[in-house]
Amino acid sequence: MKPIRVLVVDDSAVVRTLIARVLGEAEGIEVVASASNGRIALERIEEFEPDLVTLDIEMPELDGLETIEAIRKRGWEFPVIMFSTLTEHGGEATMRALALGASDYVAKPANVGKVSEGIAAISSELVPKVYALCEKRTRPRPAAAKAPPPPPRKLRSGADAGAAPPIDLLVIGSSTGGPQALSRLFSTLRPDLPCPIAIVQHMPPLFTRLFASQLDRASQFRVYEAQDGMLMEPGCVYIAPGDYHMTVSTTARVPKIALDQGEPENSCRPAVDTLFRSAAKAYRERTLAIVLTGMGVDGTGGARHIRDQGGRIVVQDEDTSVVWGMPGSISRAGLADLTLPLGDIADWIWDQVARESRPGRDQKAAAGDPS
Repeated sequence: MKPIRVLVVDDSAVVRTLIARVLGEAEGIEVVASASNGRIALERIEEFEPDLVTLDIEMPELDGLETIEAIRKRGWEFPVIMFSTLTEHGGEATMRALALGASDYVAKPANVGKVSEGIAAISSELVPKVYALCEKRTRPRPAAAKAPPPPPRKLRSGADAGAAPPIDLLVIGSSTGGPQALSRLFSTLRPDLPCPIAIVQHMPPLFTRLFASQLDRASQFRVYEAQDGMLMEPGCVYIAPGDYHMTVSTTARVPKIALDQGEPENSCRPAVDTLFRSAAKAYRERTLAIVLTGMGVDGTGGARHIRDQGGRIVVQDEDTSVVWGMPGSISRAGLADLTLPLGDIADWIWDQVARESRPGRDQKAAAGDPS
């Protein structure tokens, strides 16, 4: 397997050396060049043709935001990982970088007293993301293994949709590449959905609030960073806050959010599995789950609960995913009802969810029957 060729861009010589050391010690990764600002980085990209670029945000001459914009305008599609500080300013800049086409970000270690601690902090977050983002670029794509087929279940649409259970809750899980995927999804999804939407996007504290604000401004939906005890309204979007698991429950058909700081699941908090399990318990077959691009396997266990309760599960396909980890895990487990390109998911959600005129549903709701 050929090595992953990386260009390191940072105005600090110390940071460049630290990142190069971390990546150089990882198997299958080669740092081919470095640059101290964006202008030099663009020249080095032409010269060395890297598979991936790590990019600092604050640099002289041409900063990280201007550089990522120039990279994408020139048609270069390789992954770009931003180095961000966990501050309000750093978070806002990172959100802008993701909107401009950055693939992911890594937090610069703070309050690290020893070089060894800095190396460990960067290595644990950066190296797995390099491997995941470059997998399709550097490795031959194997023939797709056949997943065990799920139990037969017809997903109806159009005139047949009234025979299917109503969807009263839409839950979404995403990670690497998720902010861009969610932004595209909600730019095309109609905002008058008759159900609430709960999202777990793997992000640290502060970043989830900034992302919720960004998505609220960029879409026709009302988007909130979720709060403990918040009641959920149809057509509104609730994003789990960083470092908190989010669960949903329902009383008298009114969905309610709870937050907790229980143990991480799949090394994640918030975890998609936690949300999905609660949705399966509260809404059973009236749950629709969407799993978008992301590293790891978070969401697979929760998807199994949703499927066992008769809910529906759709995953983003590999070609349109930045990383086909989370959706691929669900697909290989035979839990996905459908695998769709990102651009087709919004129409499919609308077709499945928007069915307010089904015979008998209004009467049942008025009588307190959730079925």
